[in-house]
Amino acid sequence: MIVFIALVLVAGIAAYVLLSTSSQLQIKSSLTGEQTTQEAATGLKITSVVGYTSVNLIDKILIDITPRPGSQDIDMSSCRIELSNGSVKYVLKYANTFWVNRTTGSADLFAEHAFSSVASEFGLIVMNDADSSCLATDPVINRGDSVCIALNTTACFNGIPRNINIVGNIIPESGAWGIIHFRTPSSFTSAIVILQED
Repeated sequence: MIVFIALVLVAGIAAYVLLSTSSQLQIKSSLTGEQTTQEAATGLKITSVVGYTSVNLIDKILIDITPRPGSQDIDMSSCRIELSNGSVKYVLKYANTFWVNRTTGSADLFAEHAFSSVASEFGLIVMNDADSSCLATDPVINRGDSVCIALNTTACFNGIPRNINIVGNIIPESGAWGIIHFRTPSSFTSAIVILQED
């Protein structure tokens, strides 16, 4: 009888341990699934990259970005941009002194005070922000928002000449990266050059 009671107790303890472990595993797998879904949905989408030319060099670049559908909020101050011409690579961070709100429109985006003269900085031009979430000191973009990243390529590369490959990434704190990849044209026939489109 004592042996039987001992077996029942051991079986009960083993069952409790198994149930407890399976419950913990289920909670962990659920959390991992949610995080993976958020990570996959969150990210930046590059809609276009446009350059401004003078003296046969691209002096400035505007990268039009928006959050991906279903994306969580993205803090642009936590983003970094990696940009390379094959010879040198720059890593740029957001500078809040080069934030411009142009939700009401702009006559010339390339004339805006959004282009830092420091090679390691980028500015922001807010194009669409219905909920006013993208502020200079807290530039958070969410669903429906659209901003232009302003890069001074004279500061980075002393200007980008013709027939040059440029590659890079816009890297948010979490989520999918925006991929920059274009080749400058063999001739600049106008001041505004479309370099990359979605």
